[in-house]
Amino acid sequence: MGQPILIKRRDIRGEVLLIDTDRSVTGQDGKAFGRNEGASTIPGRLAEAIFSVDGEIDHVYLLQNTVTVRRRGGWDEAATAEVETAVSSFFLYY
Repeated sequence: MGQPILIKRRDIRGEVLLIDTDRSVTGQDGKAFGRNEGASTIPGRLAEAIFSVDGEIDHVYLLQNTVTVRRRGGWDEAATAEVETAVSSFFLYY
């Protein structure tokens, strides 16, 4: 049930991964999350899902349809793919 979030574009800048999607997960105000912060909202739950895939991720910022993730030590293909999977499958419920 639900629809996958389409990842339209990704860009890596050092320790920061920027993901542009086809779905908005926040209103016009962005939301910043550190590890172990409360996740009672939809953006908070998405941030929690992203944190759960990699212990090196230390910051997530969500603004409308853009997901910004900082990972200590930079990004490799495996880490990038795990975050993309967490984002694209976020609205899928079985």
